[in-house]
Formats: sequence, structure tokens, C-alpha cells
Amino acid sequence: MEFLRPSTWEDALAARAAHPEALPIAGGTDVMVELNFDRRRPAALLDLTRVGALTDWSTGTDHGGERLRIGAGVTYRRLIDELGGRLPGLAMAARTVGSPQIRNRGTVGGNLGSASPAGDAHPPLLASHAEVEVASVRGVRTVPIAEFFQGHKRSALAPDELIAAFLVPAAGGPQQFAKVGTRNAMVIAVCSFALALHPSDRAIGTGIGSAGPTPLRAADAEAFAAELPWDSREPLPDTTVRRFGELVGAAARPIDDVRGSAAYRRHALAVLGGRTLRWAWEAYRCG
Repeated sequence: MEFLRPSTWEDALAARAAHPEALPIAGGTDVMVELNFDRRRPAALLDLTRVGALTDWSTGTDHGGERLRIGAGVTYRRLIDELGGRLPGLAMAARTVGSPQIRNRGTVGGNLGSASPAGDAHPPLLASHAEVEVASVRGVRTVPIAEFFQGHKRSALAPDELIAAFLVPAAGGPQQFAKVGTRNAMVIAVCSFALALHPSDRAIGTGIGSAGPTPLRAADAEAFAAELPWDSREPLPDTTVRRFGELVGAAARPIDDVRGSAAYRRHALAVLGGRTLRWAWEAYRCG
């Protein structure tokens, strides 16, 4: 197995172009599991840990609001510590990823690269309408997060492209994340759900994980936002919360597997949808 270890972003892109079969590795929390269990034997590994540009994050403005550009090499621990106030939903999801040791090494860039429908970072990114910045020697392009996932563990990345960063608006309202599993962390989610209130737009963003071939949005549940009392901030009736949860569950496309049945996943997502809406709405009511 060939081992490529560039020290600059330009060298990394050149190596990727010359060796499109190489498997990128950063935190290694997914890749090393596959190697250790002999599930994968790539011809080459492309080690990105020395590329400092991938570990930076910065802020800018977009449509009058703050937008963050977060390098693909920023770890879950740094997301929690440095960006938890700006991206609370993503920070909640990051806290459920593995153990402290995993969070010190794992990255959202790696989560995106694996394109697993069970990736904990994916639902909050969907709820926040994030974009993925990908690059190659041919140039840079951004892909809306909902278009990035192409199928089970397949993404919109071309063979010569690497994930440079993800772009996400800072939270404009309360955000929530919840998942079902045998433990709160160190476990693959049976299902997960993220919600983001966007009060300035009278809108809700959603993200469903581990209940379809790709991470999903609950479009009908998002449309239901028009019926919420945004101006009066009145408490939500139980019927409203329950209906929102039903729409979330109906948006799932789950299967039966060793971690849970399709029916259980739909039911669990309906519960998570209602709970997260109530939690986020109460935070919105309190200002």
C-alpha cells in the first residue's frame, strides 16, 4: 500500500489528481476501522493530517447574516469548544460522536467523506442548509448539502476532488438534535433528527439520519412551519406538536436491520420530531 503525505493543500490536490484511487484519511476514525477489520484495502492512502489549511475556520457574511467556513480537518472537539454557541445543533450532534478520544480526532469532513446515512453530523447540516466546498486541481465548487449525498455511502465528489470545508450559516434561532441508540454516544444511531428554527424566515430546517439510503430532509414537516404562531410565540398545542412529528416520521425511508425495524424507526422519528420542536419552540418563546 502506497502512503502519500502532502504538507500543503496544493500538494494534496496534486496527489489526489495523480492518484484518484487513493483513500483520504484525516482523523482515521472510520478508515482505520475498515482497515483493521480488512473490509477495505486501498491501493494508496492520502494522509491529510499535515495540511494546516484544513484545520482553520473563519467567519463572513451572507445575505446579511454570519456564515462560517469550517475546514474539513476541524475536529468534533473544536466544534464543541469553539463553535458551540454559533452552531448549537451541530455541537449537540458532535457530543454524541464516539468517545472523547474519537471526538479529539474525528472530523465533520471525514463524516461527509464517508457519506454514511447514519453520520451524526449530517442532519444538523441539512437543517442549517449547509454547503460543501470541494476542490481539485481543476478548481473549487460548492455543493448544497441536500445534493451532496447521492446514495448509500456515495457522494457528489468526483474522483479527483477532496472536501476542503463546509459552509454553514450561524444559528438564527434555536436548534436541536436527538438520536436513538443503545447509548447516547459511542453507538451508531438507530435513527436521528435535527431541527433548526429560522425565525427571520418563519421557517424550520430538518434533517433525518439513519432512516434512509441517504440523510434526508422532512419537506412536509418544513412546510408545516407556516402554521406556527411565530408572531405571538404562543405555546404549541399538543395536536400541532404531534402532527409535526407525524410528518417527520412519514418522510423517513427506513429498512429493517439488526439495529431496528422500519416501523420502529418511523415511530421513533415521530417522537423525536415532536420533542425537538417543543424544546426549540420553548427556547424561541423565551427569546
